[in-house]
Amino acid sequence: MPIHEYVCEECREEFEELVRGDETVACPRCGSVRAAKKFSAFATARAGGGAQAGPSDSARHAAPGGCGTCGDPRGPGSCAS
Repeated sequence: MPIHEYVCEECREEFEELVRGDETVACPRCGSVRAAKKFSAFATARAGGGAQAGPSDSARHAAPGGCGTCGDPRGPGSCAS
């Protein structure tokens, strides 16, 4: 189930909701079912390997990456392969 962000068209409350398919959501503040989906900004990969949003390049390079052989999240040299 995806989490969607909404804004209530009655009271302008912003909220998140877990939804399935075409479920109708109600505002937790006023109970209105007139809620519009908001555009969510999150990091996604795009053609060319860059990220559209997320940490800066320097922040990404400061943290250790996965092992190049097996993908171990502890970083290079962590696995036995």
